[in-house]
Amino acid sequence: MAKKILIVGGVAGGASAAARLRRLDESAHIIIFERGDYISFANCGLPYHIGGTIESRDDLLLQTPESFKQRFNVEVRTENEVVGIDRNNKQVEVIDLGSGDKYTEKYDKLVLSPGAEPTKPSIAGIESDRIFTLRNVPDTDRINGFIDSHQPKRAVVIGGGYIGLEMAENLRDRGMLVAVVEMLDQVLPLMDKEMANLLHGQLHRHNIALWLDDAVADFQQSDDRLTVGLKSGMQLSCDFAILAIGVRPEVRLAKEAGLEIGPCGGIKVSPNLQTSDPDIYAVGDAIEVQDFILGKPVLIPLAGPANKQGRMVADNICGRNRRYTGTQGTAILKVFDLTAAMTGASEKALARTNLKYEKLYLHPANHVGYYPGAKQMHIKLLFTKPQGKILGVQIVGSDGVDRRIDIFAVAIRAGLTVFDLQELELAYAPPYGSGKDAVNMAGFAASNVLDGTVDVAQWDQIGDNDYVLDVRTADEFNRANVPSSVNIPVDELRGRLNELPQDTTVNVYCGVGIRSYIACRILTQNGFEARNISGGFITYCSYENKELSDTQTARQLREEFCLI
Repeated sequence: MAKKILIVGGVAGGASAAARLRRLDESAHIIIFERGDYISFANCGLPYHIGGTIESRDDLLLQTPESFKQRFNVEVRTENEVVGIDRNNKQVEVIDLGSGDKYTEKYDKLVLSPGAEPTKPSIAGIESDRIFTLRNVPDTDRINGFIDSHQPKRAVVIGGGYIGLEMAENLRDRGMLVAVVEMLDQVLPLMDKEMANLLHGQLHRHNIALWLDDAVADFQQSDDRLTVGLKSGMQLSCDFAILAIGVRPEVRLAKEAGLEIGPCGGIKVSPNLQTSDPDIYAVGDAIEVQDFILGKPVLIPLAGPANKQGRMVADNICGRNRRYTGTQGTAILKVFDLTAAMTGASEKALARTNLKYEKLYLHPANHVGYYPGAKQMHIKLLFTKPQGKILGVQIVGSDGVDRRIDIFAVAIRAGLTVFDLQELELAYAPPYGSGKDAVNMAGFAASNVLDGTVDVAQWDQIGDNDYVLDVRTADEFNRANVPSSVNIPVDELRGRLNELPQDTTVNVYCGVGIRSYIACRILTQNGFEARNISGGFITYCSYENKELSDTQTARQLREEFCLI
């Protein structure tokens, strides 16, 4: 007898499950219920349609109910909302939003893919029709409609995460002045602060005003203006605001059905993606998954995992034993002409564990310097001591970031160590990389630390009384340096060893950490105790947040919005 499978919600998880189910079982009766008008759309592309990069709205619509029916013989009921689950009788209650009629539908297996909804806290004035969230195509239409009809000049984005920064960039592309308000002291909260700091100057350079370490207190609307009041007392005047302070899993349906909810607030599922009811599966942004690195339950609302989970659920319904082994949070973000990417655990997360880890910073070019157009990347590598297991990687740069983060992501998933990174044979030609790729270099540097070739120090470990040696050229030193550091260029070091103290550790830095590594090898072989300060002067600047100093540009950007 043919199985009847009901799927609640389309887009990434639900639509993927339906398509895979049909490919595996031609006889199954499959119905998707979608309360909206669209069964499958490119939600990650929505900000870029608002910005005009994706010109045609139709390009966002990946499947229609008609095309899904024709190709996969799956019945799609849009504007039909599942409002209840009767687990005893294995049926759902549905409201046809067009007619208002209620009906029930039986199931053999049920798949929940309700997704996540934008967080909307209780703030005075938040119901203003000049405040928008972005989740789906109708949200996009409302934002575009407002822009087209009102021709706004200023916008405030609340939240500096993925959606917040994407919206800030795309509103700038539409010609508006944009401010970003973030309650933490950095953008991209999932990234470690010193790496996110590299983006602050980029945002300023593209005329994005930043209010960090501040939060919204209230909204006030006049006829044609919106005032965003901040807890610091500042008041920002704009035409409209985008609320992008995160999402929360939609679990109402599961909770009311008595399904188990996990400690993070998402639907709890087994490795087979079954809920606490073995006939009900759940996928996507609504579920808790296991952190691939730390083994703890987490919420990671990303499209890639949702698609994979949908496919896996279909396999399991059809008798294939597939297990979801966790999510490592691989993500990438365009910030104008820079790219920020990460995979695995952040140092913030590792600091809350008992793991013994080390970190390194590297600043290699995306390809060989003699080929025109080489661009610098900034890499943070986290790994265990002494095993060298790769725990996490963060990269900020322009060209080449996407390729490297994917290599690191595969290395983490495959259980490789930093020692293995040395041996990876990666494609090389001058326009694309180097004979010793940035990934190999990360392996070389980490292996040198673990095997004792060089001792390493971090800028946040350097005290005011520590001896710090700058081995850059005199010209570099005179342009900018670390206070109280002593300058001896690496090429003069062997002849000036008598100038260094023998009774204390010499902490060495250069521009990026390569010349200082050479200097440390010279010093240790001449009887000195030396440490290479990872990442050199560039990392020092990111630790000190030099890009976010109170520059004239930053002040002018803020003045465009300030009432007080």
